[in-house]
Amino acid sequence: MGTQPVPEPVQPTRKYRNFWGNSPETEEEYYALHGVSGASTHFTASSGRSLFTRSWAPLVGPTRALVFMIHGYGNDTGWTMQLTATFLASHGFACFAADLPGHGRSPGLRAFVPDLNLVLDDLQAFFQSVRARPENHGYKSFLFGESMGGALCLLMHLSMPAESWAGAVLVAPMCKISDHIKPPWPVQMALRFVARFAPTLAVVPTADLVEKSVKVPEKRVLAMCNPMRYFGKPRLGTVVELLRVTDELGSRLHEVSIPFLVLHGSADEITDPAVSKALYEEARSEDKSIKIYDGMLHSLLFGEPDENVAIVWQDILAWLNERCSDQHEINIETI
Repeated sequence: MGTQPVPEPVQPTRKYRNFWGNSPETEEEYYALHGVSGASTHFTASSGRSLFTRSWAPLVGPTRALVFMIHGYGNDTGWTMQLTATFLASHGFACFAADLPGHGRSPGLRAFVPDLNLVLDDLQAFFQSVRARPENHGYKSFLFGESMGGALCLLMHLSMPAESWAGAVLVAPMCKISDHIKPPWPVQMALRFVARFAPTLAVVPTADLVEKSVKVPEKRVLAMCNPMRYFGKPRLGTVVELLRVTDELGSRLHEVSIPFLVLHGSADEITDPAVSKALYEEARSEDKSIKIYDGMLHSLLFGEPDENVAIVWQDILAWLNERCSDQHEINIETI
């Protein structure tokens, strides 16, 4: 089974840079403007698989906690995700993330994820390697996941001792695929059968995810300009695996015990906000919070008007700050 070449990264267009205000010409200048340092490297797990990784650290004041971020299907750690990472780092939270296999700048057939258990093993190895660094000893560690990444956060929590993480931020988590984009049951059965013989085929019919995720037309255009994003049809093996994982996760919501904040748009047609409500109701976590944003779509951290994104960012920051109240709090003007 071959792999498709990873596209070379390109600098965002001037429209992208200017969209967020008087942004400088390079990533490094952008980070420095907001009091953040950024770095990227490759991590090789014991399996031999390689992940492209990014990190963002505060330049002003001490680090308050570590946040380990997992992106969603077809996306990557750059372009839009780093906006949230930069925001959190500017407020004292060191952030770490990896492009999933077949996503972004990590090797592998584009958007082909036939076994999420292997992905979890590699992510856990990377996260643990970061936590083991001497400079990171003593800090609380939080999980942060968006869409499919939210599901991976919960699965990681369920596979580890309860005290492994201080909490999790789950943004529109894919605990269940919305019926708006989920294939009908007979089609699912056909997909499962064909996937046994041709798992890499990109033939699964689905709605335009950008159209249904991103509300602001200008941001929709920007999302489509991301050279690292996967825009093809979902691959059979990936869809079958997502169906399996979401079915499993949906049946294990009552086992969730980690402190968490779950955020969802009421108009989300990609992942079902009703399942986030079920997570909140069924989880045995003593510390759990939920935010349902009226009229917002799936892309809460990018696709909404800036004032809506700011509301979500502040809710996340407030939740993290409350759980790090025993450490020094940094007040920096919001990005």
